[in-house]
Amino acid sequence: MTRVYLEKIDPAENLRRFYSIRVIPTLFGAWAVIREWGRIGSPGTVREQWFESEDQALAAADRLKVEKQKRGYQTAT
Repeated sequence: MTRVYLEKIDPAENLRRFYSIRVIPTLFGAWAVIREWGRIGSPGTVREQWFESEDQALAAADRLKVEKQKRGYQTAT
């Protein structure tokens, strides 16, 4: 997994949210998990977390994905 895009949509509650997770290499040999979230169609909030290895970054990204899916986010089609 290097990129995941999740959405949570509930028209009854006027809820249209997205959550994006990306794993990318940095210029200094480390790896970063980039998270972005917000309302669909609006600029989101972005956070970056660095890891020493790709395996650590992928594991962290997978944990985030599972956590968001438990909260009702689904993979966008």
